[in-house]
Amino acid sequence: MTSVLIADDEPLLRLGFRLVLESQPDLTVVGEAADGAAALTRTAELDPDVVLMDVRMPGVDGIDATRAIVREHPRSKVLILTTFDLDEYAFAGLKAGASGFLLKNVPPEDLLSAIRAVAAGDAVVAPSVTRRLLDAMADQLPDPGHPERGQDPRLARLTEREVEVLTQLAGGLSNAEIAAALTVSEATVKTHVGRLLGKLDLRDRVQAVVFAYQIGLVRPR
Repeated sequence: MTSVLIADDEPLLRLGFRLVLESQPDLTVVGEAADGAAALTRTAELDPDVVLMDVRMPGVDGIDATRAIVREHPRSKVLILTTFDLDEYAFAGLKAGASGFLLKNVPPEDLLSAIRAVAAGDAVVAPSVTRRLLDAMADQLPDPGHPERGQDPRLARLTEREVEVLTQLAGGLSNAEIAAALTVSEATVKTHVGRLLGKLDLRDRVQAVVFAYQIGLVRPR
């Protein structure tokens, strides 16, 4: 059972999220919070697996609350949900340590999948945000013709297969898609992802994608 804390200053939205989540046999809502400060307090009290975090809330906003939760309660993963498709929110939320960023108009089935993925240690980012994130980083990336491209010394920690998996991750592929591309089982891919994250001291898939682009292993298409 995955436990979820809902942090949003709109009571009707909290109710809507609760109804959607509690319709699932593997999800349970353990509490609610109407602002960032309450979200931090309730996280400390309830130790949820996932915190659904709004951005714009009175007092302590969702970004500051995310940063505090990641620092003080790292077991609880934060999934940011916002009405506003703004890069400043997405980038700030991911930099603060959120494991995901989605818009509130996401279909219910996508929200449920995202919660399960985040609880399992994966990261989920709205496709439009991922594209803009990589575009924004493009001018900070190595020159494709540079001889050191993709030769960051940290890659030496990885096996050849783990580098292949990292490359596929950076292309935005899911575990199932990577498994199909490399002709291995999805469980094997999940094992490789966990190992490469540990070897590179990365928190989640978002950090792995950013790392791959920063060192020039892959580049935006």
